[in-house]
Amino acid sequence: MFNRYGASLVVVVALLAAALAGATIWLVLTDPATVVDAVSPDDITPLVRDLAAVLYEALQNLLRYL
Repeated sequence: MFNRYGASLVVVVALLAAALAGATIWLVLTDPATVVDAVSPDDITPLVRDLAAVLYEALQNLLRYL
């Protein structure tokens, strides 16, 4: 029972990690100023907000495609 659900959980976590990594790379390439501001010790909110926006837009486009 664990093997069946455990494998599914690993796949879901891997897909989420890949999506987050892809969105981070996309954000670094398209809006490097936000990334530079976010890695400063003051505030990481702009990076998180922009990552969420990129992921949301990708999900919208995927759902529109399907």
